[in-house]
Amino acid sequence: MFISNAWAQGAAGQMDLLSLMPIILMFVVLYFLLIRPQLKRAKDHRQMVAGLQKGDEVITGGGELGRITKVGDNYLTVEIASGVEILMQKPSVQTVLPKGTIKTALDA
Repeated sequence: MFISNAWAQGAAGQMDLLSLMPIILMFVVLYFLLIRPQLKRAKDHRQMVAGLQKGDEVITGGGELGRITKVGDNYLTVEIASGVEILMQKPSVQTVLPKGTIKTALDA
């Protein structure tokens, strides 16, 4: 035999808390950098969608700029041009704009 048998030293399979620290630390860092901000952003969006009302000027997920004309439980109607209204789901609204933004955007 050219190679001798290798025998393990000590008790193999024992994991102490120190060996788990990098995994625990990585989870904590991921929580504060990824999970927590995403939960906050989702909560803010839910509050914004719940507060939508007639007359608000909004930007949709598709980039349309318009004014809300009707608000229902799950859907709302947005006027994107004079006499042109579209029906869309409430969560598709990305941003509520300050009043007068549409007029300013059209004048520019």
